[in-house]
Amino acid sequence: MSADAATRAELLDLEERRRAALVAVDLPALEDMFDESLVHIHAPGLTHSKAQLLEHVATRQAYLDSARGRLRIRIVGDVAVMTGRLTNRLRSPEGGERVLGGVVTQVVRRCEDGAWRFLSFQMTPDGEHVWPAMPSELEARDETTGKDGHP
Repeated sequence: MSADAATRAELLDLEERRRAALVAVDLPALEDMFDESLVHIHAPGLTHSKAQLLEHVATRQAYLDSARGRLRIRIVGDVAVMTGRLTNRLRSPEGGERVLGGVVTQVVRRCEDGAWRFLSFQMTPDGEHVWPAMPSELEARDETTGKDGHP
């Protein structure tokens, strides 16, 4: 089921705070937003627990900017599944910058204290599309990206 307007606004705010905290290296904010059982799968497949992700953010300080496309938000009980495009501008180990875009699925849950916290994150980076898009895929892209069918 789709999120109602108030829940959607809460979840979009949570995502905006997550993105801002990554760029600002605001570890206390991230600590509060991430569930203890967090599983974070980066685009190349590197998997982090909550503690590892916080260490990664603090040590690498890689996030320079982060932009989201339109999010599809589905609610199942006290869990929300958010899916949509993400483009990160990242610092590279050599001191340069790189841009990484793709589709992200995030799972969040409403905790006992009423706060939403991230349980899972997985980014699938943009890659080569061997087959041309089917009409149904073009329609789905238009709904989720607000674009003309191109990612």
